[in-house]
Amino acid sequence: MVHREIWEIEVTHPGLNKYRHIRGTDKYVVEQKAYAQKAIWDEIWQKKQNTERKREEKERQIQDKEQKKLIAEQRTQEAQLVLEKLQKILLFGLTVNDKVAWEELKDKSQFNEPEPIKPLLIELPQEPKKSDKEFTQKITLIDKLIPSRKMRKICDSLDRFEDSHKKWHTKLLEVNKNNENIKLKYFLDLENWEKLQKEFYQKQNEYNLLIEQKKNLYYQKDPDSIYEYCDLVLNNSNYPDFFSKEFDIEYNNQNNVLIVDYSLPSPDAIPTIKEVKYIQAKDEFRVFHIPENILNKLYDDVIYQVALRTIHELFQADLINALKSIVFNGWVKSIDKATGNSVNACIITVQVSKEEFTAINLAHVDPKACFKSLKGIGSSKLHSLTPVAPLLQINKDDRRFITSHSVTNEINESCNLAAMDWNEFEHLIRELFEKEFSEKGGEVKVTQASRDGGVDAVAFDPDPIRGGKIVIQAKRYTNIVGVAAVRDLFGTLINEGAMKGILITTSDYGPDAYEFARGKPLTLLNGSNLLYLLEKHGTKAKIDLKEAKKILSENI
Repeated sequence: MVHREIWEIEVTHPGLNKYRHIRGTDKYVVEQKAYAQKAIWDEIWQKKQNTERKREEKERQIQDKEQKKLIAEQRTQEAQLVLEKLQKILLFGLTVNDKVAWEELKDKSQFNEPEPIKPLLIELPQEPKKSDKEFTQKITLIDKLIPSRKMRKICDSLDRFEDSHKKWHTKLLEVNKNNENIKLKYFLDLENWEKLQKEFYQKQNEYNLLIEQKKNLYYQKDPDSIYEYCDLVLNNSNYPDFFSKEFDIEYNNQNNVLIVDYSLPSPDAIPTIKEVKYIQAKDEFRVFHIPENILNKLYDDVIYQVALRTIHELFQADLINALKSIVFNGWVKSIDKATGNSVNACIITVQVSKEEFTAINLAHVDPKACFKSLKGIGSSKLHSLTPVAPLLQINKDDRRFITSHSVTNEINESCNLAAMDWNEFEHLIRELFEKEFSEKGGEVKVTQASRDGGVDAVAFDPDPIRGGKIVIQAKRYTNIVGVAAVRDLFGTLINEGAMKGILITTSDYGPDAYEFARGKPLTLLNGSNLLYLLEKHGTKAKIDLKEAKKILSENI
């Protein structure tokens, strides 16, 4: 089985009541997928809101009964179109080319930030000259006859010139300074724009190069790239809006088997409107729904179609014959009407080889009969959501696992966890998380004692969407846990091919440890968190680091 570094982003949309966990081996690709998924959901939500708003406004404004009849007919046609699409989910899938178009995955967008416009500089003020008319005085005959009068006029002209020249010089300095600031701002803006443009195309080239590399690796039958390719195929599959299109896949390159855990819609998610009529006598719209027995049959048919279509898409897109066999497990989240609790059940499972499946003419099959002929397993009434055991699940075999024993019965309020035997402490953590996961049907196993910073326990969360393998490390420390321990946990998570890592200690973590864990699939639990979890499951204890340091030093 392939172990790889997995990046994961949870994308949610409250309006559509949808969520997806986008996973992949490349962080940037996962971010792009998450961004694209959010954009798609936002667009769907906006269209839905606009459609509802326009319909309500139209119905509110229209008084003419004939027009209301047309509205009822239109809504009936829309409902019938939805039902028709459900009945032809498989046939629609057969018309689509499911092979990944690598070139279309590349980012070919243009840098759309406008280039800064070269600014116009402030015009320089004109330097005054002594010969300017305003600085010259008309010397009259009297001025010539009276020298003092003439000199006074000449001095006055010179004074006015000097004053004007000083003002000009001050203005010149001010304009030059402003122009320098304008030029500096322009050059800084231009420099920043060129930097952003360079970064944009550099990042774009890196991404496109990554796509090209993934394409080449796929054709070289690299297991990680096959996983990514199959993920892309299923992501590209187009379903009605009420399908969450949530899935998890696992590729085994040793036997070329692909396991698909697919989240199917619940019976309550299937549209039920069959017809809308305008009752003229009451001036109201009446909605007619599909009878329950027909709706149940439609639901079962849809589920069989989704199973066959998913397998078809993967086999059809398999250009390198990497998939010899596919296991499809269909899971449904619903509310147990008997208990009122949320449940997630596998209601359909099938394993089929490529050779056997591609020999089927899916355009003419009855989905249920075809599924049964492939030895698929499921209740005769899928809408009853009767659980079945998946034909193939995640392999939990690990030779490191050892038999665990109970510890919590020996712990009381006087027990100092920070001074426990380190081996007993690891068993305590295993028992604690087993209780934490047991509500979801999870399982926790302790690994062989090593004291080497490796995996102390492994949890298996059965949730097909958010679950998987979780590595747990226990640190019975009396000092602050540094970033090195968190880095080790992240490295272990990658090596183990796990979906999440949990580090738990009796002390606390330094700021660098929290900073490193931020944005990664890591959870850091300190001494306070540990005591809270223990008390949550009925066990009280204490953590006294000062006392523990003294006890441990005496035992050396």
